[in-house]
Amino acid sequence: MAIIDAGGSARQNLPVTPPLPVRRLLAAAAVVLAAGCAPADTNTPPAAASCVPGALPTRTAGTLTVGTDQPVYPPWYLDDDPTSGKGFESAVAYAIAGELGYPRDTVNWVRAPFNAAVQPGPKAFDLNLTEFSITDERRQAVDFSAPYYDVKQAVVTLGSSPFAGATTLAGLKEARLGAQVGTTSYEAIVSQLAPSSQPAVFNTNDDAKLALTNGQVDAIVVDLPTAFFITSAELDGGKIVGQLPAGTGTPEQFGAVLDKGSPLTGCVSDAVERLRAAGTLAALEQQWLAAAGSAPELR
Repeated sequence: MAIIDAGGSARQNLPVTPPLPVRRLLAAAAVVLAAGCAPADTNTPPAAASCVPGALPTRTAGTLTVGTDQPVYPPWYLDDDPTSGKGFESAVAYAIAGELGYPRDTVNWVRAPFNAAVQPGPKAFDLNLTEFSITDERRQAVDFSAPYYDVKQAVVTLGSSPFAGATTLAGLKEARLGAQVGTTSYEAIVSQLAPSSQPAVFNTNDDAKLALTNGQVDAIVVDLPTAFFITSAELDGGKIVGQLPAGTGTPEQFGAVLDKGSPLTGCVSDAVERLRAAGTLAALEQQWLAAAGSAPELR
C-alpha cells in the first residue's frame, strides 16, 4: 500500500496488513471521504450558479411551474383561465417565463389557495402570481421577487348606500366593512378605516360581493383594478367610494411568491427588472389595467 506524504512522494513502508490502530484510522478516513463524495440530498433544491435560460433548477427539468389561486378574477386573469395569457398577471407570468428561457409550451400551471401559498413549507410551484402584496411578515415564510405592480386599495359600496357619498376616511367610520381573509385589503381596513372594530372576513372576493349585495356589510375593500372591474361588470349598482391614501414610504407592491430560500428568486427578480426596464410591465399594465386610472382619494 502506497502512502503519499506531505511532500507528494510515495513511500512503501507500511505492511500489506496494517496494524489494528492504523486500520481503524484508515476506515474512519474512508467514511469521511465517502460522505464528502455522496450525492446531495435530493430534497434540497440546488443553488443556481447562474440564470441559464431554460435550464434553471425548477421543480420539473425544462418546465416552469406557475401557481395561482382558484378562482382568479379579472383584470388579473380572464375567465378563471390562467393559461390563456389574458389578464395582467397571466401576461406577466408568461413574460417572466420568456425572460427565464421558458417558452409558453413549457409553462405549467397549478392551483394553490391564497393563504396556503404564503405559509411556510414546500410549494407545488416554482413561482406564484396572485396579487401577493410584499410584506415583512410574509417574508418570514416565503421569498418574493422584485415587485411587478404598485397598487392602492379601494372602498366599494352600492350606489344606494348611505356611505356612497363619503369623501373622507372619517365618513366611513360607522360603516360595516369587509374584505377577503389574509389580504392587504383586510389589513388596510384595520390600519386605516376601522382600527377599533373587527371587519368581516370572507374566503373570496365573490363571497365579499355577495355579502355586500345582501346587506351583510356596507362596503368592501379590494385593490383598485379589481374595484373598477367589479363595479363595471359584476356588481349591479356598485360604486367606488374612493381609494385609500398611499401613506408614506414604500407603496404597496405585488411580487411573485417563491419557496423560502429558492434558488430561483434572484433569477426571477432579474427577469422582472428587465421587463420593467424594457417598458414591458408598463405596456401590460396599460393593456390590462388601464381602467384603474383614477378614483377619488379618501382623506
